Amino acid sequence: MAQGKHLGTLEGRIVPYNSRSVGTAFRRACVEVSVKDLHFRDLRHEGTSRLFKAGVAIEQVSLVTGRKDWTMLRRYPQLRPEALHRLAASGAPFPSDNLAAE
Repeated sequence: MAQGKHLGTLEGRIVPYNSRSVGTAFRRACVEVSVKDLHFRDLRHEGTSRLFKAGVAIEQVSLVTGRKDWTMLRRYPQLRPEALHRLAASGAPFPSDNLAAE
């Protein structure tokens, strides 16, 4: 069977994995390095925060994170006065994606 023939189906995943295996491996890794109170979902939050800090627009963050509703995403960008002052001094327009906390 040619590679990628079933792309887009469960059998043809680009990164084939079993969600239980990923969760188990994550928990084992946390135990191995003595990390307590870290959950796999925390990584999604951290990744989302880093995207906003890098200046990625909410539309793009939504695509990357798989969040269809922007309500949850709107809690991430924390506007900072320094970012507003810097933007105003530059004379550039005020796009919301450039104002996320650093």
